[in-house]
Amino acid sequence: MTKRILITGAAGYIGHQLGNRLAAHYSVMGTDICTRDHLDFAIKILDIREDKLAQLLIDERITHVVHLASILQASKDRARDFDIDVNGTRNVLACCVKAGVQHLTITSSGAAYGYHADNPAWIDEHHALRGNTEFAYSDHKRQIEELLKEFRQKHPELQQLIFRPGTVLGADTRNQITDLFMAPRILALKGSDSPFVFIWDQDVINAMEMGIREDKPGIFNMAGDGALTMAQIADKLNKPLLTLPVWVVKAALQVAKWRGKPTGPEQVNFLRYRPVLDNRRLKKEFGYQPAKTSAETFAYFMAANSLGDS
Repeated sequence: MTKRILITGAAGYIGHQLGNRLAAHYSVMGTDICTRDHLDFAIKILDIREDKLAQLLIDERITHVVHLASILQASKDRARDFDIDVNGTRNVLACCVKAGVQHLTITSSGAAYGYHADNPAWIDEHHALRGNTEFAYSDHKRQIEELLKEFRQKHPELQQLIFRPGTVLGADTRNQITDLFMAPRILALKGSDSPFVFIWDQDVINAMEMGIREDKPGIFNMAGDGALTMAQIADKLNKPLLTLPVWVVKAALQVAKWRGKPTGPEQVNFLRYRPVLDNRRLKKEFGYQPAKTSAETFAYFMAANSLGDS
């Protein structure tokens, strides 16, 4: 079969890199609400909530869809974010079915497991998805996975490959999490190690390419081997570790909320109970061994940004 691939969110950080990689071997096009320079494939300006996505898939004879479009940073408008993330994914799925697409690759997140005190030390794919309602990104990823399960049952002809990444890091990654590492001091909560699992951005792209090339279905955590606590991260960065009581951080988040930031004290669990992803199924069942461990991924990010003793 000649693969014809469409990527949603194709102008994004992972989307444009994946598109350029795949374009060397397949017919590739992207959709997004904006475009960018230095692409080896075409992007059509299209919102994933639009019905005309189905006709585009039909006209371009798309066999494989990679759905990457999502809201990474919550806005003040929760309903808008939900509409893009959840209803947008619903439309992508419906359009794929209508157009006879054979294979869907989608990035969920380790956040779909939720941030809870009783999370196991290492979370496997069989553990329940309990994305917190107070944390929009986590809540929406949980709801998206429920939607995916519904479509798997009703439309088994559309194969699904779902990845649940930990914290993705590359040379140029910039987001709320990397802001924590760029700060003068590294914040930790008293009584909580809250380890990070990292995945190198090129491992994300490599695994996606492999899944498309081999038409693999399934659900897989995506993380490098091992994890790093905030204390270990501070040590590697040669920065002081600021360990605060939970009540102090809650108070600071409340002040931020009063000032109009899309956050609040209820979100303290994001720092306190981070899900730590077990990657055994990625390696044994999917067949992909990440090139970098969590520690090596963080060291790569440090070196690329002249941080710490790198």
